[in-house]
Amino acid sequence: MRDTLKKLWGRVYGAHERNVQYLEARIFALGMIGVVGFPLYYFIWHDLYPQPYESLTLRLVGMVLFLPIVLTKFWPKHWHRFLPLYWYFAILYALPFFFTYMLLMNEGSTVWLMSSLIALFAMTLVLDWLNLIIHFVLGVALAVLAYVLTTESAWVAIAQLEYLPIYLFALLVGSMANYSTVVITREQARAMLATASGIAHELRTPLLGINSGAAGLRSYLPALIDAYRQAQAHGMDVQSIRTVHLRSMEGVLDRIGMEAYYSNTIIDMLLTSVYPTGLKTGDADTCSMVKCVEAALQRYPFATARERALVSWEARTDFTFKGKELLMVHVLFNLLKNALRHIAKAGKGTIDIRIESTAKDNRLIFRDTGSGIAPAVLPHVFSRFYSWPAGGDSLMGAGIGLAFCRDVLRAFDGDIACDSRLGEYTEFTLRLPKP
Repeated sequence: MRDTLKKLWGRVYGAHERNVQYLEARIFALGMIGVVGFPLYYFIWHDLYPQPYESLTLRLVGMVLFLPIVLTKFWPKHWHRFLPLYWYFAILYALPFFFTYMLLMNEGSTVWLMSSLIALFAMTLVLDWLNLIIHFVLGVALAVLAYVLTTESAWVAIAQLEYLPIYLFALLVGSMANYSTVVITREQARAMLATASGIAHELRTPLLGINSGAAGLRSYLPALIDAYRQAQAHGMDVQSIRTVHLRSMEGVLDRIGMEAYYSNTIIDMLLTSVYPTGLKTGDADTCSMVKCVEAALQRYPFATARERALVSWEARTDFTFKGKELLMVHVLFNLLKNALRHIAKAGKGTIDIRIESTAKDNRLIFRDTGSGIAPAVLPHVFSRFYSWPAGGDSLMGAGIGLAFCRDVLRAFDGDIACDSRLGEYTEFTLRLPKP
C-alpha cells in the first residue's frame, strides 16, 4: 500500500514538475497576477462594486503567497528544487479554494459564479488533467469545510447546487482537453523517437562502411606507402607525392576510425537522452561508481590526447548504487561534453572528478574551471528544452542533455545539483543514496 501511494504521488508530482518547467518562462508574470490581482480586486469588489462579502485577510494571504514566486530569481540555489511544491499549494489556495470559498460566502452571486468559472478555466491552463481533478476536488472540499466552520447558516447556501453541473461539465471538458494534449504530446514524442531512430540507422550504415573500409585499408596502406618509398629510393618512375601528404596518409585511417567512433557515440548519446529511462525498481543493478567513471573516460571520444589530459580523476574510494551502468555512463558523457565546450569557450580550464561520502549520501563531484554559467541561467540548466545560448547544452542545442541527467539520477533515487560562478567554475554534484 505504501509503495502504491508513493508511486501515485510520484506520478502526480512528476506531472506537476513538468508543468512548472514549461511555465518557468512565465512564472514571474503569473506571480505578478497574484501579487497585484488579490489587492486590486479587493478594491473593486469592496469599494467600486460592493459585494455582500469581502475579506482583506484572505486576499493579503494570497498576495503574500505569490510574492516569493515573483522573487524566485533571488532565491538561494538550493531552494529552487522546492518551487514546484510551493507552486502546487499556491495554486491550490488561489484558484479552487479561494474562489469556491468566496462563492459560498457571497451566496452564489452572479459575480462570483462567473469568477469561479474563470478560475476553473485558469486551472486548465496551468495544470495537467490529473492535477486539475485533484486540485478541484481538494480545493472545493477545503473551501466547503472552511465555509461550514465559519458560517452558522452554511447549509442553506450549500443547498443551492443548480450550478454544480455547469462546473462539473467545465471540469470534464478541461480534463479531456488536457488529457488530449498529453496524448498528442506523447504521440509527438513517439514520432520524434521513431524519426531519431530512423536517422540513427541511416547514419550508422555508412559509418559502419567507412569504419570497415578504413580497417581494410589499414592492413594494406602501410605496405603501399613503404613500396612507394622504396620505388623512389631506387629511382623508379613513380608519380611524386608531396611529403606533407605522405605523412598525412600515415595517420588518416586512424583519424577516420576515430571520427566514425565519435559519430557513433554522439548518436548513442542523443538516442539515450531522448528515450525515457524506463527504469523500474526491479530492473536496477548494483553498480560501482568507479567502474562507471572509468568506462566513461575510456569510451568518450576525446578529440585529442591533450583534451583527455584535461581530465583529472583518481579512484581513491568507491561506492555502489542501485541503477544502470549504461545510463550513468551517458550522464557522464553529457557532463564531459558540456565541460569541454565551456573550457574551449573560455580558452582555459581543467576537469576534476572525485568521490565524496557524507552521513546522508554518496556523491560524485564533477567540476570544470571553464567559462562558468551566468546566475540568471543557473536555475534553468536542468529544464528540458532550455539551452543557453542558442546552440548550447550538450546535445546540439536541444536542451535535453542535463534534463536527461536529472531524470536518470532521480530514477536512481538520487539527484543532481549545479553550482557555478561565471568565468570561474561549474560544479555538478551527483547525490546517490547509501545502500
